[in-house]
Parts: sequence; structure tokens; C-alpha cells
Amino acid sequence: MATNTHIPVRSARRCILRSAVTKFIFATAVAIATSSALALSGAVTSGPGIAQATGPSSAQAVSGRGYGYPVKPFDREHLVRANFGDPRVQFHGPPTTNTLLHGNGSFSFHQGVDISASGGTAVYPVADGTVTLVSSEWIRVTSDGGRAFEYWHIRPLVRNRQHVTARQTLLGHVTRISNHVHLTEYEGGRVVNPLVPGRLTPYHDSTPPVVRAITFRAQDGGADVLPNFVRGRVEIVADAEDTSTAAGSHAWYGPVTPALVTWKIRRLLTGRDVVRQRVAFDFRNGVPPNSSFWRIYARGTYQNQTVFGNHYSYLERGMYLFKLAPQFDTRTLPDGVYDLTVKASDVRGNSGSQTLRFTVHNRQGWN
Repeated sequence: MATNTHIPVRSARRCILRSAVTKFIFATAVAIATSSALALSGAVTSGPGIAQATGPSSAQAVSGRGYGYPVKPFDREHLVRANFGDPRVQFHGPPTTNTLLHGNGSFSFHQGVDISASGGTAVYPVADGTVTLVSSEWIRVTSDGGRAFEYWHIRPLVRNRQHVTARQTLLGHVTRISNHVHLTEYEGGRVVNPLVPGRLTPYHDSTPPVVRAITFRAQDGGADVLPNFVRGRVEIVADAEDTSTAAGSHAWYGPVTPALVTWKIRRLLTGRDVVRQRVAFDFRNGVPPNSSFWRIYARGTYQNQTVFGNHYSYLERGMYLFKLAPQFDTRTLPDGVYDLTVKASDVRGNSGSQTLRFTVHNRQGWN
């Protein structure tokens, strides 16, 4: 399929924009109807669900609350092709570098996981509960214990206030344009990561995330700074990604987001850490509000199959750039040579790292 064909572009864009509108309506209704009002922050999102503000968290195993997949066979692993916290972006401008680095649009954190399933696949609840919200393409099921689940990109076959039984009640069928069902899980009114041990089961991940590159910038969206001559305030950016764990014969062409990225700086002269390990972001059990999107992600970030205006980037992989330190002042370090190490990890303990050597030179002149 050509990337500039108009019919898929319009269809995909309608699907995305329709999803954004229904999500906004859902967020408003929930905020009014529940005592734990969900916070809607930032622009109207392009991915299912509304981000909840959470602080840095650790990946905690959840005992006695596990559930199977929402598609058959329930107890066999299916491909998870998009992770919790992935970037969801729609640029209003054309597919140019200027749009990528400076353009407006809708930007949000992915609120759940995308499970591959062919169009028409039957979708079932992962837990017993009551249907509390129904739209043309998604439903929400509220369960006991403060939990709720949303199922996106389906044609619903249930009605509001209907009781549903896990693995038995047919919720609907996957839409043919999406070829996946999006699953969001809430606990106590906030979104949580379904891939944490003890939730979605069975799920395994044996592929370590990769830190592809580390760069310094003068400012967000600005030119890179040579690592052998760094001075003043800079932005530290890491290009990091993970690989979706393939299940069966399915495969996915694009990356997913690591769950945790940390960094530290060591001075070569002393061999000691001058900046102890810091957390750039932690998606293991929560995501920030969407208003924080460009404080976590750096300009140049785009998702798999990004939308630029009317252009749908069919089968094009994304790039995930993260801000380690938006305004790092190198003047807090003595002039000299340092090693910056960035580590990316997933929820199952796999990790990968890369080290960049750089020189701080804040004294006058350039010799």
C-alpha cells in the first residue's frame, strides 16, 4: 500500500479523530460522576484513555488479581504491539522536519496496551463486572475492588448497566481498520500498567531495551552540541526503545517504549559518580498527565505510523526520544572529561545501556 494513498489516510484520520472526541466526552463524564475524578490534562489525546498524574513508581507484582487476554485463546500469549506510556502524536502540519521539531498537534501518553487481533475478532471481558460506559467503538466495565477495564477499537454488542462475565460475555468485535484491541486498566481511578507481573497473564518479555544514542542539545528541537565541547545549560536526550515480544506467527515492525530510563555521570579523573543515578521517567505503574508530554519526550519523537496533517505514515516505524535533563547546567561540574551512562529497562527486569563520553569546557575561550 502506498504511503500517499488518500483513502487509507482519510479513514485512519477519521478513526483517530473520532477516538479523540469520544475520549474527551468520557473523561468529562467520569470527572463529574465519580468521587475520584480523573484529571484531563493537556490537549485532546489521540490514544485511548486519559492520563493520570502519578509520581515515580516501582514495578510491583500484583498478587491474586491476574487475568487472561480479552481474545481467544484467553490463556495463550498474544502479541502486545504497543506499550503503556508509548507516545501518541498527531501533527497538524505536513511531514517535514520543521513540523517534527516545532509543529503543533495532539500529544499524549498511551493509556494501556494494544493486543493484536484481526478485524472481526470476538472480544470478551478479562474480569466480571458491569458495563458503565458504551460508545460506538469502546466500552468500560467496572469491577469490584476499585478496578475497571476499557476495551477500545471494537463494535460493542453490550448495553449500559449490563452485567458481564469474564471469558463468557461477548463484548463486541475488533474493527477492521484497527486490527487490535486496546486494553486500559484502572485501579482506584488511575491507569496502571497491565504488563506488570500479576496482571495480564501469560505475558513474557525476554528482549532487553536498547539505548540507540545519547545527544546534547542547546534547546528542545535545537541543534546537537558536540560532546567534546559542552558548556552552559544543555538538554540531554536519549534515543531509547524496546521490542514488542512476538507471539506466534505475528510480528510488529515498530518499537515500543521502555518502562524505565535512568542516567548517571561519572568523572574520569576520579572514577566517581558526580551525578548519581537519576530517573528520567518511570512508566512501570503509572504515567504523568498529558500536559507533561514534552517534559518526558523530546522534540523529534513520533509514534509508529505517525499522522502528519492528511498524511498517514503507513508501516513507518517511530522514534522515541527522552529528555534526561531538560536544563542541565554543566557549570555545576568542574571542567574535564566525563562518562554519561543511560540505562533503559522493561517491567520484567531486562535492560540495556549506552555510555557517551563528553568534555565540559566552561572556562573562557575554546582551547
